[in-house]
Amino acid sequence: MLDEKMKEQLITTAIEQLAFSYTPYSGFKVGAALLAKNGTVYTGCNIENAGYTPTNCAERTAFFKAVSEGVRGFEAICVVGGKDGVLTEYAPPCGVCRQVMMEFCKPDEFQVILAVSTEKYDVFTLRELLPLGFGPGNLE
Repeated sequence: MLDEKMKEQLITTAIEQLAFSYTPYSGFKVGAALLAKNGTVYTGCNIENAGYTPTNCAERTAFFKAVSEGVRGFEAICVVGGKDGVLTEYAPPCGVCRQVMMEFCKPDEFQVILAVSTEKYDVFTLRELLPLGFGPGNLE
């Protein structure tokens, strides 16, 4: 379980990532802060593309940054988002991002923080967000 100070740090860091979001088409900015088991926080923002399909979500940006540096163990991620970067509701991960989380995280342990602010947030396990997720264990 994350303590309140760590939750606040992840939320603040995710909100800061909204400034880097590249969203000329939708205007919907998303920021993410991913906590690795080694204590490092990897950040991400969504990056749109005129071809739409190559668009990358904030969550995957953070995961891919970490994995590209050899990190494979993760504890939690905070995701924030809103039109023009205004946070009014939760911005839950899309299905593709949830599937990437299944690849690298233990679904009953990995925590997903959805936040609007450091005062308004909820914490879910990956299993709660993807109850019948398919992961590496299914291929054993």
